[in-house]
Amino acid sequence: MIRTNSDKLYSKAKDLFPGGVNSPVRAFRSVKGDPIFIEKGNGAIIHDVDGNEYIDFCCSWGPLILGHNHRGVRDSIVEALDNGTSFGAPTAQENQLGNLIISNNRFIEKIRFTSSGTEAVMSALRLARGYSGKNKILKFEGCYHGHMDALLVNAGSGLVTLGTSSSAGIPEAYTNETLVAPLNNKEAIEQAIADHGDDLACIIIEPIPANNGLLIQDVEYLQFIRKITKENDILLIFDEVISGFRVGFEGAAGLYDIQPDIITYGKIIGGGLPVGAYGASKEIMGTVAPDGPVYQAGTLSGNPVAMSAGYATLKECLKPGFYKNLEEKTKFFIEQVTDGIPAESGFHMQQAGSIFWLTFSSNRVMKADEIDGGKMEFFIELYSYILENGVYMGPSGYEVGFVSEAHSVENLTQSAKILNTGLKQVLDLH
Repeated sequence: MIRTNSDKLYSKAKDLFPGGVNSPVRAFRSVKGDPIFIEKGNGAIIHDVDGNEYIDFCCSWGPLILGHNHRGVRDSIVEALDNGTSFGAPTAQENQLGNLIISNNRFIEKIRFTSSGTEAVMSALRLARGYSGKNKILKFEGCYHGHMDALLVNAGSGLVTLGTSSSAGIPEAYTNETLVAPLNNKEAIEQAIADHGDDLACIIIEPIPANNGLLIQDVEYLQFIRKITKENDILLIFDEVISGFRVGFEGAAGLYDIQPDIITYGKIIGGGLPVGAYGASKEIMGTVAPDGPVYQAGTLSGNPVAMSAGYATLKECLKPGFYKNLEEKTKFFIEQVTDGIPAESGFHMQQAGSIFWLTFSSNRVMKADEIDGGKMEFFIELYSYILENGVYMGPSGYEVGFVSEAHSVENLTQSAKILNTGLKQVLDLH
């Protein structure tokens, strides 16, 4: 494919933005290429500025569960725009979306809108500390919770460690209150509580970790975390920025029937516009200002245009059979991609609802240290092939893919054939 216009735009962008992008993974460095500049999208298809067409499985990193430029969402946005873009004051759209979510979600009683998933998680952690009166938090290696200082940490040596910064510009004091444990390890949680339980405000986990591969955990493990946190008066936060409204309207909490204390959301509730949220019981949310002492604010929180996009999106998600259909389409896609590729080839795909992950491993991957970084060369080769043949995914082997309502059987079959051919070349199965 010819990408002359993308190349020109990227050349100029490097003079304007760090790395030529406004979010690091967009730079395509993980796949040893240059980014493609997208001009438009409709349904499951996107077009770049050179007129090349791609079947899209990135879906703006997950929010576009209905596909690109969905008519109902677009019409709702336009209707809101006719009345203005922002007021910094309450609007009916906030009530409308908030009521829709709470009325169809057993796991939260009150909600607070923010402008991003990162902001939602940041606020949820502050709430957990403010409500509990404790300081430390525990996160898991392989779970990403946004780019806030306290959570941009790596594990050190040992089973449970104090976080060490994974980004320059973060003082050590910020990470000293963050504990890091491996996923799928009960002993690590027990040790952390034994050592720090008196000052441990919360444990935060992606119940379906989907930011560093798709590291699906056993339900029994999540139930264990819920039980031990209750027994030790520690709050449990489910970060459902990705899984919320993606694996079901109630997210992973509903899928697994586990009641966390606080849940964070993002992605889909904005319908393609910037929105995040966190929710909990009336008692816990009563700690948030102006009702309580935990301060959190945002000029654009509850923006009427974003609220309208989210409401239009979530109404569609409530249609009977919506999630079952998405899951079945994703399963069909995976079956087509892996057709004729034996298990011993060193490749398989992992699935949670309409989320999928291509992993160059023969076994189920449940922890970050089980991902073989050396196999990413296979993904780089595969990515180059599928991109050249009209399939677009996130440009990293650590990123997941998404199937939307807009993906037709034809889209899925065509894309699967391209991926299947590319995999057989990469794995030398011809």
